[in-house]
Amino acid sequence: MDLRVAAYAVVERRGKILLTHWRRGHLHGWTLPGGGLDAGEDPRDAVVREVLEETGLEAKVGKLLGIDSRVMVREDVPEGVEPELHTIRIVYRATVKDGPLRNEIGGSSDEARWVPLREIKTLRTLSLVQTGLRMAGITLRKSPVKSSKAGQPKQGAKNPAKQPKQGQPRQNQPKQNQPKQGQPKQNQPKQGPAKQGQPKQEQKPAQRSGQRHGRARRRADNTGGAQNAAAQTSAHTPTAE
Repeated sequence: MDLRVAAYAVVERRGKILLTHWRRGHLHGWTLPGGGLDAGEDPRDAVVREVLEETGLEAKVGKLLGIDSRVMVREDVPEGVEPELHTIRIVYRATVKDGPLRNEIGGSSDEARWVPLREIKTLRTLSLVQTGLRMAGITLRKSPVKSSKAGQPKQGAKNPAKQPKQGQPRQNQPKQNQPKQGQPKQNQPKQGPAKQGQPKQEQKPAQRSGQRHGRARRRADNTGGAQNAAAQTSAHTPTAE
């Protein structure tokens, strides 16, 4: 059984993780940047070298996260080679300097990418990705559910602040009392219709005419009395002879 020792880096920045696309024949998948140790090479130095080769970024190795040991069964191995492989994978935390990504040419990977954590589950990844994230204590975030635009209610949703319940007055609009059926409105006194055959109060021509006739009769009586008194006076006065 062959033995392989390799070192890898977990590089996370602003909600994204640095991954490389590994490919061998028809086998492929996304994995952590890193690779096998050269003879006599320190694992930390191997991480710096592999990250630079596969991504073009300069790495600074942090603390040791853990060591994963497992036996894997390889596919498409040459005839006479045992398919089982004992692999020891040393995982570190690491940071990188800002810079553009550069894909590896002629190596075991063909692409480097900053992948949002919420999109990892949508990719085809190797088991090392889940192992490294678990060692680093990084939890995958679920993809956000698309919602309606800010400030606009969903279609069909009622806005309780703008639509009062049925039977209740709207806010800031006092309820106006309405007169009951059969009762006159407030500030409007009830005026009954005039009885048939009676003149209106404002029109009294008959009374005014009677008053005028009465005054004329009294004047006539006064004139007649004066004339009678004068006649009687002249009757008693002696005439001169």
